[in-house]
Amino acid sequence: MSAPLLFTFAAGTAGDWRIIRIHAVRGAALPVAERLAVLEGARVSVPVETVWLLRGVTSNTRYTILAEDKALAVSQPELGRPEATQAALIPIRKADEWWSLAQDERRTIFEERSRHITIGLKYLPGVARRLHHSHDLGEPFDFLTWFEYVPGYAEAFEELVGRLRETEEWSYVEREVDIRLTRDSVPRSK
Repeated sequence: MSAPLLFTFAAGTAGDWRIIRIHAVRGAALPVAERLAVLEGARVSVPVETVWLLRGVTSNTRYTILAEDKALAVSQPELGRPEATQAALIPIRKADEWWSLAQDERRTIFEERSRHITIGLKYLPGVARRLHHSHDLGEPFDFLTWFEYVPGYAEAFEELVGRLRETEEWSYVEREVDIRLTRDSVPRSK
């Protein structure tokens, strides 16, 4: 794992990604916006006319064991592939009940009972993803998951998120927003 890195997701009128839809799966939605800029680093220029901002930091894995980390590293493609023109940003906030559990109890629910990693591995290498932790930043969500995939993989991606939402782990989610995006194969700006 490289050093933690702050990411800012800025929705408004600027950004490489065009927002197709913003859907509240559970809890309140986010305001409608046209585009999304994904900004990397602590010192970024937020586009003018930003409607909302979400921040999260990459970090060490929290609920995986070594064998799972290795399987993910071998199978998962890199983000930023030119052919991966579809994306999803899924911010999630879990209930206080989740956070009151010990780390090993969360791990048991996450993988031993919900099979989160096992399910996710079945959809690789079609989907690239990066998890951003926001809980300790005082943000409105605990996790921001960023996914990128090729258009032909859209149906499989829907199946993936559908399966994950049926697990015990998702019973602890009190707010989830599903944001779908698309971009031209070559980013407009970096």
